[in-house]
Amino acid sequence: MTRLITLVAALALVASPALAGPVTLKLNPVDADGSVTLGDIFDGAGSASGVVVASRAGPSVVFEAGQLQAIASRAGLQWANPQGLRRVVVRNAALAPGSAPSTGTVARAAAQRAATVEVLTWARNLAAGDVVQPEDVIWSTVQTHLAPGGSPSDAEQVIGLSARRALRAGAVVGQRDLVSPRVIARNDMVEVAYIAGGVTLTVTGRATRDAAVGEPVPVLNTSSGRTIDAVASGPGQARAGTGSRATASSPFARQGM
Repeated sequence: MTRLITLVAALALVASPALAGPVTLKLNPVDADGSVTLGDIFDGAGSASGVVVASRAGPSVVFEAGQLQAIASRAGLQWANPQGLRRVVVRNAALAPGSAPSTGTVARAAAQRAATVEVLTWARNLAAGDVVQPEDVIWSTVQTHLAPGGSPSDAEQVIGLSARRALRAGAVVGQRDLVSPRVIARNDMVEVAYIAGGVTLTVTGRATRDAAVGEPVPVLNTSSGRTIDAVASGPGQARAGTGSRATASSPFARQGM
């Protein structure tokens, strides 16, 4: 019985951050060393105050409000966002209002702001094929010449897409780094539907390449040895014939169907 009580107490200690409860967003969140923590952002973060949630390379880091709520929740904190904020900015403490910088510092800060821009950057390393989640991107301030043209202007534009190649934490998000997530992988068994004149016929074959929704995917009919020109329509699903970008001739006519 004593051992059971000891175990329960130990588990309670481990779980204590999850019971930290509600927190309040600070009026002017700042950090002093480039490592942004939950304690820099919220009052009442308790034992989760030291949890690092971002690295600030420029004058500020910008979080999507929903993203910040998810990060706080994983640390056991509850932020209700009563003001309905869309974004939260965490600034360099040395440049924040009320820090009373010198005239020279003000001039340098003004010049820096004039030559910088807020862009989406990767919050962590992503491997090729990883699907972008809300916590994977963060707003950061970078020098203007480092921001590629056509960069996404909203996190919603990249969430749900898939990394085309390995991506490094801190790098600026580029649209060419991303593709629609693959719903069919090479060698997957795929059900191909041929739709024409209100009639649907189906056949199962093996995909010869990866494909996202709407992309062409040649499917090998393992029975006949013939290849069906199809278009991916969902996980393990493809279409051929009318309504697809594939050839209009029925693949099933060649198979005697």
